[in-house]
Amino acid sequence: MQLHCNKILDATIFCLFRFSDLREKVMGKSCKVVVCGQSSVGKTAVLEQLLYANHVAGSEPMETLEDIYIGSIETDRGTREQVRFYDTRGLRDGMEFPRHYYTFADGFVLVYSIDSKESFKRMEALKKDIDRHRDKKEVTIVVLGNKLDKQDERRVDSNLAQNWAKNEKVRLWEVSVVDRRTLIEPFVYLASKMTQPQSKSTFPLSRNKNKGSGSTDS
Repeated sequence: MQLHCNKILDATIFCLFRFSDLREKVMGKSCKVVVCGQSSVGKTAVLEQLLYANHVAGSEPMETLEDIYIGSIETDRGTREQVRFYDTRGLRDGMEFPRHYYTFADGFVLVYSIDSKESFKRMEALKKDIDRHRDKKEVTIVVLGNKLDKQDERRVDSNLAQNWAKNEKVRLWEVSVVDRRTLIEPFVYLASKMTQPQSKSTFPLSRNKNKGSGSTDS
């Protein structure tokens, strides 16, 4: 188990633990975020670059079974929240996404590659599955169109993707692990949205105790 702290853009600090062994446990309450998408879209690279800044351009992708990262993220409210990221196995043809993730996740990061229409379609299918299986649970979903640095190989139109996101009522960013700055806003938004304070109760703290009166003190 390793602890890393990286200061990012002067205002946001990510402090994280990385776990490759699921038997490791971290105490304390945290939001659970599942990162998923088709194989080779760069899910692990996104997390590694965001949290460690150690992605090497052109490096060969390694297949992930499941890694867990625990990060402390400063939200747009200035509070620090703990987030547990589940870096899941990339999906290949004929593979279904494990259903147990739907039952506990507070948020999802859906990743596709802008140079692959197939990966975008797979991401669309994942969004439908989340809506179908979340059982009315409120979850926050963000979508990342990775490999923005490969504009010459683009196969997914940016306007088409944004229109899809608008119709699905989710936020979508196009990002590149080559430019770490593009990764900050989506994850700060995610942490902020998941931990947004509930509206204050409309019930007053004190009540008029006179018998026969249904009114409350103002």
